[in-house]
Amino acid sequence: MIKKILVALAIAFPSMAFAQKFAVVDAEAVMTAMPEAKAADEKIQQSSKTYQEEFDKLNDEINKKYAEYQALPEDTPASIKERRQQEIQELAEKANRFQQQAGQDLERQHMQLMQPIQEKVLNAIKSVGAEGQYSMVFPNGISLYTGSDIVDITDAVKAKLGIK
Repeated sequence: MIKKILVALAIAFPSMAFAQKFAVVDAEAVMTAMPEAKAADEKIQQSSKTYQEEFDKLNDEINKKYAEYQALPEDTPASIKERRQQEIQELAEKANRFQQQAGQDLERQHMQLMQPIQEKVLNAIKSVGAEGQYSMVFPNGISLYTGSDIVDITDAVKAKLGIK
């Protein structure tokens, strides 16, 4: 009888010692709830609007030059037509370069504004994970199956960041 108890304890003890706790977190929900993220998004939207307005001005200029070109009389010398075509082509290339540069600038601005926010969220997740003694914290929605013993720590992370 004592041997059976000792064998049972010997088998059960290692599995109890290595019991792991897992958690999930919806980091995207945490990020979108942060006032800093909302402010960063507004700043990026404002920059995007400014770039779009400038791009629209370039397109208006191209359209104006093209309309002028279309309005040229048929007896206009070929050298003048070629010069006008070249002006339109140069403006179109300028608009394309501007659009590419604007996209790169917006992407760079997004990364600069969001990096400290992402680090703050990651640190909060790590802190809540350590406090709860979780072996691993997974992003919510990645696993195909989540058992009932998995804890969603999204609200705890939001609380850690002071978000309601």
